[in-house]
Amino acid sequence: MSLLNVQALSLTIGATQVLKSVSFDVAPGEILGIVGESGSGKSMTLLSTMRLTPRGAHASGAIRLDGEDLLAKSEGEMCTIRGQRIGMIFQEPMTALNPVQTIGHQVAEMFTLHRGLSAREAVQTAAQHLAQIGLTPDRVPIDRYPHQLSGGQRQRVVIAMATALSPKLVLADEPTTALDVTTQAGILDLLKALAQRNGAGLIFVTHDLAVVASLADRIAIMKQGEIVEEGPAPAIFRTMQHPYSKALRAAATLSPHTRVPKNANVTPILEAVDVGVSYQSSSWKQFGRASHTRAVDGISFKLVPGEVVGIVGESGSGKSTLARALLGIGPVTHGSVQIGGDDFATARGTKLRAIRQRIQVVFQDPYGSLNPRLRVEALIAEPLHLLDRRPSAKERRQRVETILARVGLTASDADKFPHEFSGGQRQRIAIARALILEPKIVVLDEAVSALDVSVRAQIIDLLRDLSERLGIAYLFITHDLSVVRALADRVLVMHNGRVVEEGPVAQVLAKPQHAYTQQLVAASPDLETALAERERTGVSA
Repeated sequence: MSLLNVQALSLTIGATQVLKSVSFDVAPGEILGIVGESGSGKSMTLLSTMRLTPRGAHASGAIRLDGEDLLAKSEGEMCTIRGQRIGMIFQEPMTALNPVQTIGHQVAEMFTLHRGLSAREAVQTAAQHLAQIGLTPDRVPIDRYPHQLSGGQRQRVVIAMATALSPKLVLADEPTTALDVTTQAGILDLLKALAQRNGAGLIFVTHDLAVVASLADRIAIMKQGEIVEEGPAPAIFRTMQHPYSKALRAAATLSPHTRVPKNANVTPILEAVDVGVSYQSSSWKQFGRASHTRAVDGISFKLVPGEVVGIVGESGSGKSTLARALLGIGPVTHGSVQIGGDDFATARGTKLRAIRQRIQVVFQDPYGSLNPRLRVEALIAEPLHLLDRRPSAKERRQRVETILARVGLTASDADKFPHEFSGGQRQRIAIARALILEPKIVVLDEAVSALDVSVRAQIIDLLRDLSERLGIAYLFITHDLSVVRALADRVLVMHNGRVVEEGPVAQVLAKPQHAYTQQLVAASPDLETALAERERTGVSA
């Protein structure tokens, strides 16, 4: 018997049709994976099930939970269903959690609203439930606020809220996209255990085929609001018929890096010497010395022209802190960073501007790093203020159009706003902005982690091409080891602020020596490995 039956679901928002006759079933204890590119309708399918679609949306068809049509329910009736019979895990826990309430209060609220428990009973029950999902009071007290937790811990709080009342159906919308590989593995194991223990149906939305191949019983592939193919896992990956499904599968498997290694004897363009970054502890003391936390501890390495160095590690390992130090936008409490022989710490005025021209950055979220009120021309031209001679309006336009062409966009795109582009196109704009000064080094901080597999493959191909043609060196910070394999020459593995292993990518990832690197490699999802393991053990739908 189906727990959830979705039949011919269509959704329009204004004049735009978002979902087109979507149909599927979920049985108790079953895990359905829904995959597809950004904009394919995955999230809207979940929001339609929860009846949380935007204002002006109109849904038709049927969404039956235990035979009851949710589309026929009033908002009051849906309020009793949400949380109690259907739980939802959102992609970004920091926006799903109330920043001014403790995690204990937010989980306890589920028990006071739906079970009528007293405040004291609800807090005690919330503490027990948080402990069941790995947030024990000794490690994570319930009086902590969301900002005091790591990304993985915040996601566990969201999972605790979604599963507090043991709902029959759990909807998970990209719950592991921004997490590092070891945290992601822990969250996936937790979701699988919850589904098995409670017999709940789970719909898992993702763009990561390796993750869904290791987790789901059945997989539905969506494109432009329609399910184009559906079948049991892992068999569906061996029998794909639709061209779109095949294209997704091809894009998910990144080809390994095959470039000729750079000559290490060439004069480096970046040299980090014993770099350390310490922060004063946020805990207040009336007497005694303030304690310090060393986020980066004694890191030294060199980067030569045209080289690509990957920096990997868990959240909190110090990757982004190191990146800020190398960019000269964060403190360096020990050691030095030299760009082209010049030290950030001592450079001033014209020399400092010259150093900043040599190193630029591309951030993880292009929508957050691009001013939505500015047109693309103004966004890309923004770094030109570092030049000693400001270009004229005509020269500026020519430079912008030239760099847009280099990243695969058109001259007319210069007159548009960021919201008029897809996620992949916005990332191309961010890359164009980083290249406008013709830098020698580009730091990419998780620049492809939020992109779907096909767009990710396009951006990686673009970065490869730009590095080969322009001789740009990259520092590529990521938690995705498949991206490191596809792009980097060397890799630095960071743990607790230190580099615990480094060397050529193929050597380090094929035969890791340090226990932490071995753990990272083991936790990293790989499509072929996941399929082979499930076929070997006979685990399928």
